Amino acid sequence: MPEPTTPRPEFTADPTSPAPPQPRDVLAFATSVAASDTSTSIVVDPAGEPQITLGARKLSERQDIVYATAQDADGNPVPLRMDLLVPDTDEPAPLVLYVPGGGFMISRKELAPETRAYVAEAGFAVASIEYRTIPQGTTFREAVADVHNALRHLRAHAEEYGIDTGRVALWGESAGGYLVAMAGVLGGRSLLDPATTDPDAAVQAVVDNFGASDLTRIAADFDPATQASFEGADNIAAMFVNGRTSGASLADAPQAAAEANPISHLDSAPALPAFLLLHGTADPIVSPSQTLILHEALRAHGADSTRVVLLGAGHGDMAVLDDEEVGLPWSTRRTMDLITDFLRRTLHG
Repeated sequence: MPEPTTPRPEFTADPTSPAPPQPRDVLAFATSVAASDTSTSIVVDPAGEPQITLGARKLSERQDIVYATAQDADGNPVPLRMDLLVPDTDEPAPLVLYVPGGGFMISRKELAPETRAYVAEAGFAVASIEYRTIPQGTTFREAVADVHNALRHLRAHAEEYGIDTGRVALWGESAGGYLVAMAGVLGGRSLLDPATTDPDAAVQAVVDNFGASDLTRIAADFDPATQASFEGADNIAAMFVNGRTSGASLADAPQAAAEANPISHLDSAPALPAFLLLHGTADPIVSPSQTLILHEALRAHGADSTRVVLLGAGHGDMAVLDDEEVGLPWSTRRTMDLITDFLRRTLHG
């Protein structure tokens, strides 16, 4: 498959304005991570497991598809792009929409090329998207809308792309994991226009890799200093909920913080997709209990939810720090087959 293209800048600042913060500048890294309950989870030790290999099936690739033109906080147009991998199959392929991480600060659709290709070679069309982020004045509402818009575009062009829009899943990592959890529980309901529900934005399954859920407790498992770093207005959680320039902490805006929590939307969900949640026990950026509280809430609402805990695993490959070695637990064949098996069960069944 072609090498990933060089990503375009996510945000171009006015030269007279301060440069927007970058993920490595605003992400807090815990010095300790408390153990969380694994009694309702599948525990996997990825140490020594073989890595995935590619080449099992021919893939076709489309790059830089503009799926929507949104606006930033100043009303400037923001073209949003996606890349699409489609396996060589006789029938339209089930769709998996991949939403990358980036600390709510960047959204590089080129991330995770090997694991995306592995899922595509398993028989799924995999679309990877850009979405609006904090430097563009975005809050969680606009970013979730971008996920919905990507689903609408793919469904509108299903025949052209060779995808089966009756079988659709979301898959996200880190910030993307949070966004797919939100989009999944909303089931097509809009946060920008609560009176609107679009069935073209609904999905059958969600894969959430180490995503947050209750942003007010994102550091709950961490050392006191890291917890304290999330109490003000200048952390990524507060900026993503209230806006980059709001000057408000999550405690200052409890209603917005509740709206930003996928668990708050479970009671109003007419139906819930199946969920697969995965987290590492050594994640220093998003507390492992974040996927646990979502998993337990989903199960309490009768949803099909499975949580997998990877012993000793950190926060993916920490792409914002260019540290790929730490991501090896997430690209083992065992870990990735948990994802592809879940997708087969929920989309092929």
